[in-house]
Amino acid sequence: MGEDLDKRLAMSSAGVYPLQVASTYAPAERRQKIALLVPLLVVVNVVMFFITMYINNCPHNTVDDKCIAKFLRRLSFQPLSENPLLGPSTYTLQKLGALNVNKVVHEHQGWRLITCIWLHAGIIHLLVNMLSLLFIGIKLEQEFGFLRIGIVYLVSGLGGSLLSSLFLRNNISVGASGALFGLLGAMLAELLTNWSMYSNKCAALITLVLVVAVNLAIGILPYVDNFAHIGGFISGFLAGFVLLLKPQAGDMPYSNEDGFPFRRRHKLYQYILCVIALITLIAGFSVAMALVLRGVDGNKKCSWCHYLSCVPTSKWNCKDAGS
Repeated sequence: MGEDLDKRLAMSSAGVYPLQVASTYAPAERRQKIALLVPLLVVVNVVMFFITMYINNCPHNTVDDKCIAKFLRRLSFQPLSENPLLGPSTYTLQKLGALNVNKVVHEHQGWRLITCIWLHAGIIHLLVNMLSLLFIGIKLEQEFGFLRIGIVYLVSGLGGSLLSSLFLRNNISVGASGALFGLLGAMLAELLTNWSMYSNKCAALITLVLVVAVNLAIGILPYVDNFAHIGGFISGFLAGFVLLLKPQAGDMPYSNEDGFPFRRRHKLYQYILCVIALITLIAGFSVAMALVLRGVDGNKKCSWCHYLSCVPTSKWNCKDAGS
């Protein structure tokens, strides 16, 4: 090995042929990136929860003084009968930007479609979402960068809010769940559009589908806004085809043994999926936004769709589902 390298060095210095050292190394772009956006999102959500609880001030605003964890003083939680997730009152959440379709439509507060994804109904809600965000988001950001994952996150959050506004008419909605489901949808799209790059394709696909299915199944319980989950997942799925393309195996930009570089390019089906997804995403958002601003009640157009968010049983009813 050493003698061969010495010969090549000697021949290279004599002008016989250039020495191709790059072929033995992976390109720099393959090195694992540091995730900055996802930890920042977690910090922002945690800070917003502390601000929410500070403004809520349970001891001052609760008449019977049944706040939970009173030692936290003004950061203590509302009574469990009012908020079983250990958090603020509904009034405080609405005051800070929770999604309320009546305020969006009749009071022209469209900004609630975005602000609601930065609020959480309680510390349990916050912990579940933030742990999920770290588990899902860091790997995606390391692989695709903060800009693309940030766009997927925001687009998915907005998509979840839009679908929720069409069907969740009588309750408020808060939380980053729609954006999180969007990241899951983007992961599925990335797997499909970069199919040839995976060795255990079927195993990866089945695992991801099962994770999504289980989480959507949990969404049929009361007090969970499954419409935000579904809207976020669909939005993230479409955005994934647009933003998470990779050059296919065999077309990566390193040199082969003879020193001739491979060309970086994508497959035709990737471009087709990208265009279809982009058109569908733009059209879907445009139609959904128009329907929301017109005050259309999706439940009147689809009599069975409410079962996607809550299925009544002998153990619970769905009167307050999605709050």
